[in-house]
Amino acid sequence: MENYAKSLSFVPTMKPLNGVKDENGVSKTVSEAPKTEPEKIDFSKVEIEPLFEDFVDFETFSKSDFRAVKVLACEAVPKSKKLLKFTLDDGTGENRTILSGIHAYYEPEELVGKTCIAIVNLPPRPMMGIDSCGMLISAVHHEEGEEKLHLLMVDDHIPAGAKLY
Repeated sequence: MENYAKSLSFVPTMKPLNGVKDENGVSKTVSEAPKTEPEKIDFSKVEIEPLFEDFVDFETFSKSDFRAVKVLACEAVPKSKKLLKFTLDDGTGENRTILSGIHAYYEPEELVGKTCIAIVNLPPRPMMGIDSCGMLISAVHHEEGEEKLHLLMVDDHIPAGAKLY
């Protein structure tokens, strides 16, 4: 059967047996981890900010450059309770520094190696004597009167510098 399938791969209208998954580097190996039920999350006590009523025209929106970035290093900023200093691979070959006030939600060592989303074309902004060259994107909501923040982290298969549309 395998040889028959290989012989059909020359037909231009047919996809190779491995299809798009091989093209995207998706592994065919089956995970050996036991299957578990997805975590049930109760969102009934969550409060989110209302949507903006003002529209942004497409030209303004398209000027924002959102990119996948890899966290190479992360450390607490001395003399700051809130700021973390990220050293990021943004795909340009030069490291990018972004400061983010998320230390109340994350310890620096747990973020190293993660793939996050940043807006990279903001002008540098000095914070605690360090230029922050962009902004990491987080989701924020309130739950039972307490602010919750989740840094957007994406699949590690996304390369540094990949543009978001």
